[in-house]
Order: sequence, then structure tokens, then C-alpha cells
Amino acid sequence: MKKIVLIIMVFLGVAACKTNPFTGQKVLNFYPNSQIFPTAFAQYDQFLGENKVITGTDDAKMITKTGQRIAAAAERWLTANGYPGYLKDYKWEYNLVNDETVNAWCMPGGKIVFYTGILPICKGETGVAVVMGHEVAHALADHGAQRMSAGTLQQLGAVAGNVVIQDEQKRHIFNQAYGIGSQVGVMLPFSRSHETEADRIGLQIMAIAGYNPDEAAELWKRMQANSGGSAPPEFLSTHPSNETRIANLTEWAPLARQEAAKFGVTSFQ
Repeated sequence: MKKIVLIIMVFLGVAACKTNPFTGQKVLNFYPNSQIFPTAFAQYDQFLGENKVITGTDDAKMITKTGQRIAAAAERWLTANGYPGYLKDYKWEYNLVNDETVNAWCMPGGKIVFYTGILPICKGETGVAVVMGHEVAHALADHGAQRMSAGTLQQLGAVAGNVVIQDEQKRHIFNQAYGIGSQVGVMLPFSRSHETEADRIGLQIMAIAGYNPDEAAELWKRMQANSGGSAPPEFLSTHPSNETRIANLTEWAPLARQEAAKFGVTSFQ
């Protein structure tokens, strides 16, 4: 049994790699689009059926328009960099939901929701493009599938430890230490790295779409002011701190402009 568990973990770790087109790095992912997308689409439809979707308003139209521009820019970049057809299984959809929560999210395959609560922070289309670029980037980089893959390995690690450790007291200590250690030391940093990666990719594609990348840092300054300083310490959070994001986005904005220039985009709204 011990050998079987270890063999499974090694096999999954070695065989389940996919290249991130934006970074060129190999990433852990053993959930193909054909498996994860249909489930995500069904969950998205269920969510829309259980919540108040706003249609036909200027804000709803702006969400769709901005999303389409961002997705088109992503496809331009992917095609130009040797990934034609990368988005063939994606089914982009953008919906505005009546909810005062300051949030937006994207499911695997391109299903995006904006809550009305985030619109005052966005302060217009360019601010929406900052958030949209970030959410689209999560879908492009398969972050959902990567989190599922990491979660599976985390569970297998717990199983392997319980198989190897026969003493009940030691097993109890292991489970406590493993639960905290794997969460704080592995899963949370993993999640923060995804958020940082989505910030960078999103900044790049929003610039290619013609939106001013300088606005990204300004949006996060507004997010910081809105939070009132109530965020948890960064090492206990799934997201980088507001300060970290603002510094990163300020540093990366000129690079995003340079990338946009490769596509003939030199003026921004």
C-alpha cells in the first residue's frame, strides 16, 4: 500500500505538466479542459439561475464590451506567440450580478461574473478592464485546474503520511502539523503566486486591448482604501497584500506598454 501511494504521487507529479504560454514554465495540471470545462459551465449556469443577473443596462453592456476586448487581445497575443487555437474550447461569457460584494470572478473556460459592488471601485471602463484582465488571466493560465491538481496532491500527501505512520499518537501529530504546514507553507503561497501571475498577465492583455495599464495601480489604491486596512497578514492570505500589488503593478505598467506596442497599440483610454 505504501509503495502504491508513493508511485501514484510520483506519477501524477511527473506526468501532469502543462506549459503556461505566458511564462513558458511547466505547471502542475492533470485536469484537461475536456474534463473541467463542462463542470464549470454547468456550475456557472446554476449560479446565474440562482442570482439576479442584470441585462440591458449601460453597466451590463460595458462589462460585456470590456470582456470581449480583453478576450480578443488575449487571442491576438496567443496567436502571435505560437499558440493558435489555444482558446478553441473557451466559451466566453460576461455577466453583471446584483450583489454589493466588492468582487468579480472567472471560472475555467471563460465564464465571468462581476458584482455590482465592485463598479464604484472601478470608476468606469478602464477600471473594469483592470479587473477583467485579471479574471481572464486566471482562465488563460488554467489556475482553477492547477489549484485542483495541487489539492489532490495535498490529499494524497496526507494519505501517504497516514499509511506510513503506524503509531496513532504520532499520526495525530502528523495530521495536525501537515494540515497547517501544507496550507500555510504550500497552498497559500501557491494561491498568492496565481494572483500575482494573473495581475501581470492581465496588465499585459488589457494594454494590448487599448486600456491604460497605469490605471491598475490606481484601482488597487482604491481597493486598499475601501478595505480600511482590515486585510489579514499576507502569509495567511490567498492574495498578495494591497501594498505588494500596487508596487508590482506600478513596476510592470511600462512593460505592458512595451508589449502593447508590438501590436501597434500606443495610445490608451
